[in-house]
Amino acid sequence: MAFESGAVRVLMFDFYGTVVDMQGGLTETIAPYLKSKGYKGDPGSVVTWWRRTHFENSMIDALLHKEHTPYREIGQRAVDYTLERAGIAHTESEVRDLVDAITRLRPFPDVAAALDRLRGTYELVILSNGDPDMLAAGVAYAKVPFDRVISVAEANAFKPHVATYRKAAEIAGADPSSILFVANHAFDCIGAKAFGMQTAFIERRMRPFGRTPYQPDIVVKDFAELADALPAPAPAQ
Repeated sequence: MAFESGAVRVLMFDFYGTVVDMQGGLTETIAPYLKSKGYKGDPGSVVTWWRRTHFENSMIDALLHKEHTPYREIGQRAVDYTLERAGIAHTESEVRDLVDAITRLRPFPDVAAALDRLRGTYELVILSNGDPDMLAAGVAYAKVPFDRVISVAEANAFKPHVATYRKAAEIAGADPSSILFVANHAFDCIGAKAFGMQTAFIERRMRPFGRTPYQPDIVVKDFAELADALPAPAPAQ
């Protein structure tokens, strides 16, 4: 899994599902809600429907090349559709509350220590589909500091639209080849790689990356393994 590690000066991370545990956190949130509604199905499956619907809607939004729809609004549409699909009566207030849980997700256990090892050697940047206010709240809640947090709202499109990676590189003031983009999602790695960034795939879910000409430069199981794979800081003179 050789890659040009010496050229990397910016580590750019997806946030939802890569830094913070979105599937686990939203499942914990929705489980008591579904129980209160008498729903007998698996809460984790409902969250999977929710996230897939959100992803589909955000891709449609990006491809329309119209006004960018906020992440929160896409999320509310997705939850409304998912609950309707599951046959669960719900209110707009309940939908808003479920989506707001996205701002209160915990980081994966390996994240903080690994980033502390990398801090100072690399610029640590978030590039997320989230709205700026949601990201500000979510990063603060996770208690994992980053040097810069970039929302795709800056580019008026959702990842993996090429405009998002281009705008992020511009804001970071970095050549794409000097950025290692890190994500738990193949589509995000593919988008970044196609733009010209190096990529690292966090293989937490142990799923194949898939056949694509835009393979990741490195595949690791978690952030600790990522930190192990990157060059250590140069010794002090």
